[in-house]
Order: sequence, then C-alpha cells, then structure tokens
Amino acid sequence: MMPRVLIAGCGYVGEATADLFHAAGWEVEGWTVSENSAARLSSKPYRVRAVDITRAGEIAGNAGEMDAVIHCSSSGGGGADAYRRIYLEGARSLIAAFPRAYLLFTSSTSVYTQRQGEWVTENSPAEPDRETGRILRETEEVVLNHGGIVARLGGIYGPGRSFLLRKFLAGEALLDPTCDRFINQAHHDDIAAALFLLVGEVGLRRLPVPELKIYNVVDERPILQSEAYNWLATHFRRPLASRAATAEPRKRGDSNKRVSSERLRGVGWVLRYPTFQAAMIESVIPNLDTLGT
Repeated sequence: MMPRVLIAGCGYVGEATADLFHAAGWEVEGWTVSENSAARLSSKPYRVRAVDITRAGEIAGNAGEMDAVIHCSSSGGGGADAYRRIYLEGARSLIAAFPRAYLLFTSSTSVYTQRQGEWVTENSPAEPDRETGRILRETEEVVLNHGGIVARLGGIYGPGRSFLLRKFLAGEALLDPTCDRFINQAHHDDIAAALFLLVGEVGLRRLPVPELKIYNVVDERPILQSEAYNWLATHFRRPLASRAATAEPRKRGDSNKRVSSERLRGVGWVLRYPTFQAAMIESVIPNLDTLGT
C-alpha cells in the first residue's frame, strides 16, 4: 500500500507539493478553504476538497487515515487573529484529527529578527518582535512537541509570483540608501522538493537527523535588494530603481540577515534554482504573462 499524505493548504506551494508527491506514487489528498479553489483543482489526478482547518468539526468530519500531514495553509495576509486561527489552532486540530500521522508545518524565516546582515542557522535565536511571529513560534513548538518537523520558508517566488520583479516592472521598486537589506527566498519548486524530502525521507523513513527538527528552506545565496534590482535593470535594460528612503513597514519585518539552508542541503536537498538569477532566467521571467499583481 502506498503511503498517504494530506496537503492541508493546497495553494501556491501546496499544489506544487501535492503534484510532486503524486508523481512519486503517493496517495494524495489536498484541502483548500475555498470551494472555488477546490473546483479549479478538480482536474488533478488526486482528490482536492474544500475543508476549513479553522473549524475542528469540519476537519474531523473529513479525516481519514494518513501517514503524513503537511500544514501549509496561508493566512492570506491576515493579522494576528488569522495567524492564531489558521496556524496555531489549525495545527492543534490537525493533530487531534490525525494523531498518528507525521506532521510537517511550514513556518517562516521571519521568526529570525537579526538586523546586522549576519548569517543565521536553525540554532540562532528566533525571538520575533511581532505578535504574528510569536504565534508562528508557538505553533512550531506545538508541532515539535508532537514529534513533527518544521520547515522555515524564505520568501516564496516562482512562475506567476515574485514581489521583487512585480515591484520593479511596476516602477515601484525603491532602494533605501540607509538600509540595503538581504533578501532570503526560495523557488516554489524547490520548496516542494524540500517538503517531499523532509516527509518522505527524513520523516517516514526516520533517517538520522539532528535532534532539532527545524530546517531553513532558502536559496543557496541570499541576495542584497540592490543587487537584485540592479540585475533586473540590466536584464530588462531599464533605468535603475529610484533611491529613496522609505518608512513603509515591510511585510516580513525590519530584519536584515542571511539565512543558511546548509542543514537541509546536508540531508540531501538539491536545489533546481539555487540563486535568484537562475530562477529569474529559467522560470519566472519566461512566465511574465502570469505574474500576479
């Protein structure tokens, strides 16, 4: 009997992950909160259902036997209340519904708040300033205490999605001369490969791993914001981004750090797109017509 995996959050990353597990012969089921999203994915060769993981009763009513559960639902840009319902309470509900399944939670590298451009690893302090970050950390602890695993994702990009490229093409890219910060990202195909590895190899096959079951999922080389915009300007033969200080709050906080994925690469993760430039040339720019707004 093939192993069974539930993708709780079959969105941008979840769909790519579900596709990868299915291609490897797993029995896959995907959940999405939206009936419209479930309908859009109805042609997939695996089952996708509309299930709201913030409703414990709805989870229980749709629960079946699973070997692994990947909690990769999105807050949809919501604030602390949404984070608490979707991430923390969602994790607790999934654990209650699937107590024997191996659980993976996709957290965020935003839990690291280092500001001096230093390298950070999974052993570095993760003490978020914001309530949303603290909720992520609480969710991580719930998952780890259950025997699960945590993947801290960098900024997600890929076909149809790149905040750097979108802002550059819209003429909204601003370089703050007082703070040229590092960007830590991961292509959604590489994220899917990381989740497959962590569940299928590290998790269910119980390969020897460090006691701390947290893994950073980021490109091999963090890139300075100025370097990224200068590269895009050269590639598209457009003027450089305007240089202006900005007080606008950043979605992932005011941190400035270089996140290392050495631990994950040490257990066999091989990136298809190891750098920002490679991903842009091979995957993102060829799909400009799908770039979100």
